[in-house]
Amino acid sequence: MTDAEFDELITRAMNELPQKYIKGLQNVAIVMADEPTPVQMQKMKIDGKHLLLGLYEGIPLTQRGSNYTFVLPDKITLFKYSIIAVSRDDEQLFEQIKRTLWHEIAHYYGLNHKRIDEIQNKK
Repeated sequence: MTDAEFDELITRAMNELPQKYIKGLQNVAIVMADEPTPVQMQKMKIDGKHLLLGLYEGIPLTQRGSNYTFVLPDKITLFKYSIIAVSRDDEQLFEQIKRTLWHEIAHYYGLNHKRIDEIQNKK
C-alpha cells in the first residue's frame, strides 16, 4: 500500500467520524509514519512483542490552562506498518485506521484508556 493510499483512508476515516469532534480539533497535526521511532516506543513502554498503532503527543484539552499559547501543534500519528500487520483485508484495514484515529482523538479530548474502552464497549 502506498503512502498516498493510506493517507486517503485516513481522510475517509476523518470524514466518517463524528464531525463535532473533528471540527473541535485545534492546533493538531494528523500524520502517518511507517513505524514508531525507538523514542516513541520507549516513551509508551512498548516492547518488541507489541505493536503501536497510533500515538497522541501533546497536551490534552482537559489539561490546558489559560497560559496555553504559542505552542507547537499536538500530533496524532498513525503507524502504517503496524496497522497493516493487524488487518486481514482492506475492509478491516480501514476500520482499524478509523478506530485508531478515534482512539488518539479521544486522548486529545482528555480521555484515558479506561474511559475510551468503556465508551467503545457501549457500542
